[in-house]
Amino acid sequence: MKVGYIGAGAMGAPMIARLAKAYPGNTLVFDVNPEVSARVAGETGASSCSTIADVTVASDVLFSCVPNEASIRQVYLDDGGVVSAIRSGSITIECSTVGPGITQKVHSELKAKGASHLDASMLGSIKQAIEGTISFVVGGDAEAFERARPVLAQCGQFIRYCGPSGAGNHMKLIHQTLVAGHAVSVAEAMGLCLETGADIETFFDIVTQGTGFAYSRYFENRVPRMRDGEFSALFMLKFMLKDIRLAREMISDAEAKYPSLSIIVRAFEDSVEMGLDDDDFSAVMKLVETRIGKAIAK
Repeated sequence: MKVGYIGAGAMGAPMIARLAKAYPGNTLVFDVNPEVSARVAGETGASSCSTIADVTVASDVLFSCVPNEASIRQVYLDDGGVVSAIRSGSITIECSTVGPGITQKVHSELKAKGASHLDASMLGSIKQAIEGTISFVVGGDAEAFERARPVLAQCGQFIRYCGPSGAGNHMKLIHQTLVAGHAVSVAEAMGLCLETGADIETFFDIVTQGTGFAYSRYFENRVPRMRDGEFSALFMLKFMLKDIRLAREMISDAEAKYPSLSIIVRAFEDSVEMGLDDDDFSAVMKLVETRIGKAIAK
């Protein structure tokens, strides 16, 4: 079996490394930047392809991980894209976080060519990609999912089938609304500590070790970084904003039905306007700091 991968970025490169180890001599890579393709191929032992058509026609299972819906359209639907080159019986696996509409369009186009398309949105970041512990929430045809599961297992541990095409997208976007809500709530809780003089270290212990319900993995992982003034990106704030906007777009009249979500979106929009696009999404803390005139960093 040959496994291809389109998009050798921060998440794609470590996944390619794992696939190349699992399928030596049978892993292919394409990136829009030929230098990136060549570098990742050299580092992992994968073979570099010069076009999308080349990697598509050679692959039995083809991953893609690209930045946004415009990139999905370009990779899959444009002339020379995946749909034009796909072989019947092949499986494509899109790992990007996008709206269900574009996924269902790609699924339909590929199904007409006798191929299967899975939306396999990822939970996790670069650390999990390196470790092979990504969580995949997957939509698409159940039979294709079962065939693809062993390949997904080379890159992830928790692999959950969610339903038909687009179901993985729905799950990931809903998940992201909860994560973004945590980020804003934690930032405001830290702001309350600063304004009232409550000791943040004591509050951290109470939340992480006590028996209340305020604990979250986000709180435990991000508050120590905030205290060190460390906002380098583990997951960029601009990508979180993209995800929660997509979540809001899934529902008609979302602002009336889900006012808290709209407030969270605005907090991230305000953070982007502050120039925090490329910081970690926990940098929404800086928005709260600006509002109250106090900083969390020691």
